[in-house]
Amino acid sequence: MSKELHSLTLYVVFSIAVLIIYTIVEQVISTATGMSHDTLTTCFYACFGGEILCCALIKVFKLKEGSQIE
Repeated sequence: MSKELHSLTLYVVFSIAVLIIYTIVEQVISTATGMSHDTLTTCFYACFGGEILCCALIKVFKLKEGSQIE
């Protein structure tokens, strides 16, 4: 198997990186201004968390499909 990363893996890494960066930025802004953005944070985590879950399900079903063929 080659060492190149598949697009699904890159998307999962991108999604996790975006969530970490958003968390850091939100903490800094909330600390500096004293305001929290609850609705925006909920929507952001729901969107990218859902994408990570979908990607994980795709990977699981691809692995199951590959093992049934062999």
